[in-house]
Amino acid sequence: MSTQNQIKNLIKDFLEYLEIEKGDSIKTVRNYQFYLNRFVDYLKIENSKQITLENVKKFRLWLNRQTNYKKENLKKSTQNYHLIALRNFLKYLAKMDIESLAPEKIELAKTGDRTVHFLEKEDLERFLDAPLRSDAKKIIKKRDKAILELFFSTGLRVSELVALKKNEINFKKGEFTVIGKGGKSRIVFLSEDAKRHLKDYLSLRTDLSPYLFIRYDKAAQKNSLEEKPLTTRSIERMVQKYALASGIAKKVTPHTLRHSFATDLLRGGADIRSVQEMLGHSSITTTQIYTHITNKKLKEIHKKFHDKEE
Repeated sequence: MSTQNQIKNLIKDFLEYLEIEKGDSIKTVRNYQFYLNRFVDYLKIENSKQITLENVKKFRLWLNRQTNYKKENLKKSTQNYHLIALRNFLKYLAKMDIESLAPEKIELAKTGDRTVHFLEKEDLERFLDAPLRSDAKKIIKKRDKAILELFFSTGLRVSELVALKKNEINFKKGEFTVIGKGGKSRIVFLSEDAKRHLKDYLSLRTDLSPYLFIRYDKAAQKNSLEEKPLTTRSIERMVQKYALASGIAKKVTPHTLRHSFATDLLRGGADIRSVQEMLGHSSITTTQIYTHITNKKLKEIHKKFHDKEE
């Protein structure tokens, strides 16, 4: 193997390992490919021994000065994605007994606390009812209402929702299995409202499409014998449209509903581990972003023990 090809071949082997052995999604593999190629191309690295702390430092400095399409500096979290890819690549090299930098030598940039955006009860109620107040066709009203109720009932990611098929929903048990990130499966549960509105929508369907939610615009039907499923982008636009119609000024996304689902569970007394399972988080640390905003007893405790007259 020539020195010029060694690093590219190792990256190729690593990406195949992620896809085949680790079962990572194609999207994850492509992201890793982009981050690693960016690293080796910028530093003109040709072999694994050239991955040194000094070179990593140069790359971090370069990354910190890059801008995105908005001409803004890259977020620390985005910079960390590059470093996580590099660290995992180095772990793979160590596993293969290939000489390079020790993965634990790479430290991630410090990031601020992640902000969680969710809807309060009054906003949420208006938002969930917005589709039925719209002037759209009946089947679109029913579809959109079912989508919003399903989001809030299950905490699904938008990518998971668009992939759903009709035969996957078990109305009798009020649950179904969804395949999430990294091919991990989990069970999600339907509220009575979500079940009712899903049935209402499906009762109006006369098509043969296997997908749970399909498009009804003319462009979707043009030159097509099969109704097309909604896209993630169309659902994102739909969610924001109903937020504005409900008088909610801030940006609302499908992920806002996922946050609202988790927040509602924790405020209701659910334990963090259960919420982790329902969200499909592989690590509890990801779920812990919610805990500092959901302990409804903190204010009561503060008032009882601190804000009191002698």
